[in-house]
Amino acid sequence: MIEIMDTTLRDGEQTRGVSFASTEKLHITRLLIEDLHVDRVEIASAKVSNGEYDTVKRVAEWAANNHCLDRIEVLGFVDGSVSLEWVKNAGCKVMNLLCKGSLKHCKEQLKKTPEQHLADIKKVLVEAELRHISINMYLEDWSNGMQHSQDYVFFLMDELKNTSIRRFMLPDTLGVLNPINTHAFCQQMMDRYPELHFDFHAHNDYDLAVGNVFSAAHAGVKGIHTTVNGLGERAGNASLASVVATLHDQLNMRTNIVEDNLNKVSYFVQSYSGVRIPCTQPIIGDNVFTQCAGIHADGDNKNNLYCNDLLPERFGRFREYALGKTSGKSNIRKNLEVIGVALDEESMRKITDRIIELGDKKEIVTQDDLPYIISDVLHTESAEKIRIINYALSLTQGLRPTATVRIEIEGKEYEETAPGDGQYHAFSKALWKIYNHLGKPKPALTDYNVSIPPGGRTDALVQTTIAWNFNGKDFKTRGLDVDQTGSAIKATVKMLNMIENIN
Repeated sequence: MIEIMDTTLRDGEQTRGVSFASTEKLHITRLLIEDLHVDRVEIASAKVSNGEYDTVKRVAEWAANNHCLDRIEVLGFVDGSVSLEWVKNAGCKVMNLLCKGSLKHCKEQLKKTPEQHLADIKKVLVEAELRHISINMYLEDWSNGMQHSQDYVFFLMDELKNTSIRRFMLPDTLGVLNPINTHAFCQQMMDRYPELHFDFHAHNDYDLAVGNVFSAAHAGVKGIHTTVNGLGERAGNASLASVVATLHDQLNMRTNIVEDNLNKVSYFVQSYSGVRIPCTQPIIGDNVFTQCAGIHADGDNKNNLYCNDLLPERFGRFREYALGKTSGKSNIRKNLEVIGVALDEESMRKITDRIIELGDKKEIVTQDDLPYIISDVLHTESAEKIRIINYALSLTQGLRPTATVRIEIEGKEYEETAPGDGQYHAFSKALWKIYNHLGKPKPALTDYNVSIPPGGRTDALVQTTIAWNFNGKDFKTRGLDVDQTGSAIKATVKMLNMIENIN
């Protein structure tokens, strides 16, 4: 069993532009511990601000009430008893002491000799024991220490190995290691100090963080540090989801992590941090369980020839088959199976030709669009039970935007007007007034993304993608228009017809 320490709330919050509110930090802590079963959570740095102090107190109180306070950790500094007092008064019991792991940092940043720095560390350890606070120790810049000043690293370790320090944490602070020297350096530490517990903390400057984690774990370290979605300084840290999959599949190591909650937690953190998950991010990206080439869908029909051990169901997801100019009939059949539609070969040929035509125009085609394409190509009865007859949007400086919406639902027309915080918000409020009057159920909007082609053209098409949740099902609709609000309204009309068909 290998430990996972997640530092999304400390190192991850050092991502540019990321600052978690108090309620968000508490919720993420609960998700990490209750849903994912992360072994330890580093939630903050000592002495940052009064607001951070109040947040740490709030998290510590929750943890104490739920018998997991020993899994909550706070970064502290070699400053006598100052950080320790901060941690103790906030209600925590574990401090991760930030010490210098390279001679260069010790001499040039602290302006101290190794002996002076060691003496300062030992003072903190004495003060920690008096306050009944457990200490883990970061050897900051350890990777450069091992490359350029191993005598210094081993001097500190020799002097501290028999102290009360519970874990020695080995950071590649500047992300300079590779899988080869990571393995060698970790092996050196464990060969020399076999009785000690070592953690490895990777940074992703060369896009090698997960590879370095693999090597450190293979060398035998007992703990790995991660962040959700790979948040962190500069290029970020090792992504929790990728690390877990790598440890489980590539090294056959056990962790306590509950895999099928990874996707859910990743999207909560995306929402709170404001940092979008790249669509190609392993395990959690939108595209990673999507087959685009028709030959892949054909192979999946023939004993899953294009599947590996990263089955989407492991992570609370499902496999999708993209629709576009490379998809072919096999992809289309897979999507038709999901929506329960069967077509003959001639109809399949026509539908395939239309999807290829749309793909050539760079239009995105989704499973949700298939009923409309089928209706259009095969001239079947229109799939739309709901359509917008017209709408008027008003935007005046100093006044709230307003919208008037006239909508047809199964042949009957309804009209409402409402103010909002923005034009689309006003449109939505007017729309939901109609739905509330009719007693019709409505979905929850869970995400809203606008993409505009680069180049600065004012006549460029805007695509709005809106994520919804209805009756426990998550889905997305897209709209394309020269106007941003217009594209969002088109995406909303698609959604209305989808839930109408569900009902």
